[in-house]
Amino acid sequence: MSAQNARIFVAGHRGLAGSAIVRRLQAAGCANLILRTSAELDLRDQAAVERFFAETRPEIVVLAAAKVGGILANDSYPVDFLRDNLQIQTNVIDGSYRHGARKLLFLGSSCIYPKFAPQPMPESCLLTGPLEPTNEWYAVAKIAGIKLCQAYRRQYGFDAVALMPTNLYGPGDNFDLQTSHVLPALLRKFHEAKARGDREVVVWGTGTPRREFLHVDDLADACWYLLNNYQGYEPVNVGTGQDISIGELAALIGEIVGFQGELRFDTSKPDGTPRKLLDVTRLSSLGWQARIELRAGIAATYSWFTANAR
Repeated sequence: MSAQNARIFVAGHRGLAGSAIVRRLQAAGCANLILRTSAELDLRDQAAVERFFAETRPEIVVLAAAKVGGILANDSYPVDFLRDNLQIQTNVIDGSYRHGARKLLFLGSSCIYPKFAPQPMPESCLLTGPLEPTNEWYAVAKIAGIKLCQAYRRQYGFDAVALMPTNLYGPGDNFDLQTSHVLPALLRKFHEAKARGDREVVVWGTGTPRREFLHVDDLADACWYLLNNYQGYEPVNVGTGQDISIGELAALIGEIVGFQGELRFDTSKPDGTPRKLLDVTRLSSLGWQARIELRAGIAATYSWFTANAR
């Protein structure tokens, strides 16, 4: 049976990644999607997940559900980030295998790699050094998820594939200035500064760190491609293979928003890791590349933000 006709469960379908994956599956003609909100199905609850799989028996599972948050949340609630994600992953991966799913896609995160990993970061650098302390609880859980996928493949032959997306952005992102990631935070900051007529926007740090950004619709397209074309043991990085400095990103966002003032860098604030770029050689060799150029992707995201922001 083709993936198009399969019963597909997307866990976390209302999140940034999950909602984009649902859009991509629908565009591909997948009509048998199984979707549950967290209120309808608590993925941390083993008995509830067991009942769900016994009743629905999905043939394909995309695990995009996770407890996520920024540095402050990770630091404040280490138990929640480690325990909740371990419970979600274990329940869904085990339930998928035991109730006859033929394939599972697990979405990890680029934060699984060591703090001082080589740049760009190949999949082979996993577990070769200490993690970034500010999100190690989340990272440890995601590493366990990758290894659980590999363990089920090794012991039972279960086709569980782990993907490592880089920094995502796009429609449905979190634009809260206190809890969002850098790209949506800058979009909101420039938008509000323009509305107020401010003369400058302050950006944390020196502006020199470099980051990679992937439009969430490109991630969804990669998921669909790998669902149909990859059955490997090794995890796969999903990114663009290109990065940009925070200073360049801020200037680009200011231009897209139409902010006329100055940029000022607050060098008293931390920069974080100097560079975070994924090595996407494995993904490219499988025949997939990102298509959404950064300027066009940010412009489309800004249009979504102005139409939907509250």
